[in-house]
Amino acid sequence: MALMTGEQYIESLRRIDTKVYLFGEKISDWVDHPLIRPSINSVAITYDLAHDPEHADLMTAVSNLTGKRVNRFTHLHQSREDLINKVKMQRLLGQKTASCFQRCVGMDAFNAVYSTTYEIDEKHGTRYHENFKNYLLHVQENDLTVDGAMTDPKGDRALPPSRQKDPDIFLRIVEKRGDGIVVRGAKAHQTGSINSHEHLVMPTIALAEADKSYAVSFACPSDAEGLFMIYGRQSSDTRKTEQFAGIDVGNKNFGGQEALVVFDNVFIPNDRIFLCEEWEFAGMLVERFAGYHRQSYGGCKVGVGDALIGAAALVADYNGANKASHVKDKLIEMTHLNETLYSCGIACSCEGYPTKAGNYQIDLLLANVCKQNVTRFPYEIVRLAEDIAGGLMVTMPSDADFRSGEVVPTESRLTVGEWCHKFFQGNAETPTENRQRLLRFIENICLGAAAVGYRTESMHGAGSPQAQRVMIARQGNIDGKKKLAKDLAGIRDS
Repeated sequence: MALMTGEQYIESLRRIDTKVYLFGEKISDWVDHPLIRPSINSVAITYDLAHDPEHADLMTAVSNLTGKRVNRFTHLHQSREDLINKVKMQRLLGQKTASCFQRCVGMDAFNAVYSTTYEIDEKHGTRYHENFKNYLLHVQENDLTVDGAMTDPKGDRALPPSRQKDPDIFLRIVEKRGDGIVVRGAKAHQTGSINSHEHLVMPTIALAEADKSYAVSFACPSDAEGLFMIYGRQSSDTRKTEQFAGIDVGNKNFGGQEALVVFDNVFIPNDRIFLCEEWEFAGMLVERFAGYHRQSYGGCKVGVGDALIGAAALVADYNGANKASHVKDKLIEMTHLNETLYSCGIACSCEGYPTKAGNYQIDLLLANVCKQNVTRFPYEIVRLAEDIAGGLMVTMPSDADFRSGEVVPTESRLTVGEWCHKFFQGNAETPTENRQRLLRFIENICLGAAAVGYRTESMHGAGSPQAQRVMIARQGNIDGKKKLAKDLAGIRDS
């Protein structure tokens, strides 16, 4: 089964005994839970579009390992064109879901682990690269969704892992056996973890020799013994459980998810290990993964931005403000910012280069510039969307009020719903319900559950803004620029 459909993907999740906790209780039927299902639907789209003739070339690629066509989310980038198509695919999916579709982290982890294991083996004579190739064959043949798990809870940021009061605050090796290792710890903010078949774990920071037990990378199934997940709370999430949730949710069908993934003495067999105490390679793996993932934001966030810009333009029509010059200018500014983000994603792809292992790496400086812009521009796009939408976006009565048949005892004898429809109409040619739906959709992206995958994740996803600035400083070649200035100014060092 090289390419699953969305329905096959959903059914495959039912066969996994994933342990999920939500609001303090274990959830048995988590696949159909109203808070979780929208995020599963977002992943399912990545499967269905691979079968759509219009998008198949973008959504699939030919595997360098088997020569078979696979979902691009399981592919190792073989060219600059592959890197560009990755960004284009992510923009498309952002447009289709207006949410996080969750498979990017695994794809980015595949490419980082593939090239890093090659260089570990080159130095230490290990078999990690072969282990990983065999694992990725399994992923491609079964079209699996894999959670790329990097972020540790971190605890006291001033201390390295080995000096933390609780040694488990960073995931670590607690036992080495002849047949494998035992690990303990957690990964936080894990996008799509509950919806994933497997987890591909990596260290979260560069490490010193004293922290070598934290230098570990491995893969394990989501239902491994000792592994469980605690679902992350989102803004306005319980709206999905309300009786008339369709309109008030804003984006009923699609959503994202994050969770805390806990590893309580989980056994990892030798053939699933890709890094085991080779501490000097932790930084390389983190840097490569972060670069790929920061490139990703030049696609996915742009696609969601497209949906938000379209909604802002449409609500201006509904409000009767579409001809105002300041509204037109705001839409231009939103488009300018959004396309700038896309340009960065494409630019770092065009400057990609082959690694020693043969897959392609993006330009790290430009990828970090891309993500640094993403920490800023979506906030301005959201601000402008809220400006155009107006205050009703956050003060509108519930859909239950619009549906209400309760008669208000006044002279007019109108129901609560009739009063709502009467006073919340905008353009007379537009049904009040359409305006209601659109305002809730904008609210969902700007402030609600989708804001987790757009606005807030734009700040902290793939590392904090300062993490990108550190990389920009490292990659910016200030000394080389100084030399340019000296040469042009005719300055000669004595």
